[in-house]
Amino acid sequence: MNILFAASELTPYAKTGGLGDVLAGLPAALRARGHGVAVALPLYRRLRASLKELQRTPLTLSVELGRRSLSARVWQGVSREGVTVFAIERDEFFDRENLYGVNGEDYFDNAPRFIFYCHAVMELAGMLNPRPEVLHVNDWQAALIPLLVKEARLPFKTVLTIHNLAYQGVFPAAEFALTGLAGFYFKPHALEYYGRMNLLKGGILFADAVTTVSPGYAREILTEQYGCGVNGALKQSVLTGILNGIDTDLWNPATDPWLVANYDARRVTAGKRKNKEALLREFGLAEGPLLGLISRLTEQKGIELILAALPELLSRGVGLVALGSGDAQYEEALRKLAKQYPRQVAARIGFDEQLAHRIEAGADIFLMPSRFEPCGLNQFYSMRYGTVPVVRKVGGLGDSVEHGRTGFTFSGHNPESFLEATVSALELFGDRKRWKEMQMAGMRQDFSWERRVPEYERVYKTLK
Repeated sequence: MNILFAASELTPYAKTGGLGDVLAGLPAALRARGHGVAVALPLYRRLRASLKELQRTPLTLSVELGRRSLSARVWQGVSREGVTVFAIERDEFFDRENLYGVNGEDYFDNAPRFIFYCHAVMELAGMLNPRPEVLHVNDWQAALIPLLVKEARLPFKTVLTIHNLAYQGVFPAAEFALTGLAGFYFKPHALEYYGRMNLLKGGILFADAVTTVSPGYAREILTEQYGCGVNGALKQSVLTGILNGIDTDLWNPATDPWLVANYDARRVTAGKRKNKEALLREFGLAEGPLLGLISRLTEQKGIELILAALPELLSRGVGLVALGSGDAQYEEALRKLAKQYPRQVAARIGFDEQLAHRIEAGADIFLMPSRFEPCGLNQFYSMRYGTVPVVRKVGGLGDSVEHGRTGFTFSGHNPESFLEATVSALELFGDRKRWKEMQMAGMRQDFSWERRVPEYERVYKTLK
């Protein structure tokens, strides 16, 4: 089967979150199974600078954007996983420092940027040889494509994957004219959403199939609590939840080049001991149970629960190494705690790929008390590295962490529930035999993308 993926991110060339990781892993796994696979994304400045052997092709696309007739050149390269990458060049839209905005503010023209991108992907799909049978689009940035395919009666089947329903591509009604669609589609049965245009809603309603990144999240988003205002549209779709995978070559403690000592399940105790000692030295922390946190510092991630419970945890002699960025209030709170408890708390504001690997290898317990979590990835990394996760039982966290066997889960979104689960982990940490059993149970899980491919193949085969 020939599949063209459309997405706005691809790790490591253009990434803000888990979307890019999925677009690196899933297409490569499908390709390894014998499918014809390619990825189409905008030619961002950072993509042009980082993707090796990216070359301009003879293909030129013609796109109608409202009253403007615009052209786009197509570049082609190969990702580090060996997947063909098509990049759509339109410098006025994509030659920018960031993908979506600056300093927490969206670019003012994100609607025309990604409506243009959707039309361009449609044009590209029609020019490719062999022609793709499936257009697999991802999140709101590519969600207009299924509607455009239906309207133009093109011979493509479409699958939409929702990575985070909280981001829907909602824009003023005036931007609808850019789509080139008849006013018939600015109605509640299509793109209209309380007087505005909602691109993700359109994709949900017009895609041949909709997937999301865990079975638990698929169930949750059908409810008003987690449906972000479009649960009604989702109930009209053919929705499947498929748990994400991870790059098991990149995240492998036995071969990870950024660790001071490599290890596997047989050498987990000695290997983690060496990595923990190095992490404690790096940040000048005292010996004791070590908690790890790698996260966007936002309300979604439950950071307020960690901050509320931390004084009690610190009184028990634990340490914390935190890495992330986000809301200023959370960044400042972590900085203050690091100053107040310099021998127990270390906070690195920002992102550091190598440090993320060192934290996963050196921490004893990993914290993920998310308010909601479509899938999550760090719980996979943690279990693979023998670091026991403490997670809130939502979305993909509840699907992937088994309480009492591979980690600890809790249900209530409050500091007391989170503290109780973390204390349970600390108590088990004192029992070296049972702790190692939990570590090894997590390390033996199969989190590879290869395991997920058959589930996507079943979705593709059901398309009519």
